[in-house]
Amino acid sequence: MAHPKSKISKTRRDKRRTHYKATEPALTTCPNCGAARLMHRVCPECGHYRGQLAIEKSAKA
Repeated sequence: MAHPKSKISKTRRDKRRTHYKATEPALTTCPNCGAARLMHRVCPECGHYRGQLAIEKSAKA
């Protein structure tokens, strides 16, 4: 089984990992209710997508 010839230092390891970043989600505002939502998704607050009602939202009990 393969194994490393010498130990990789923490600095060298961290320098290699500098480009491994999490990207922020692309948020936009819903034109119907103004809530934040992911792009190209149905609004979780009002259920609208591209000006049409996609999901019927029931009143919370």
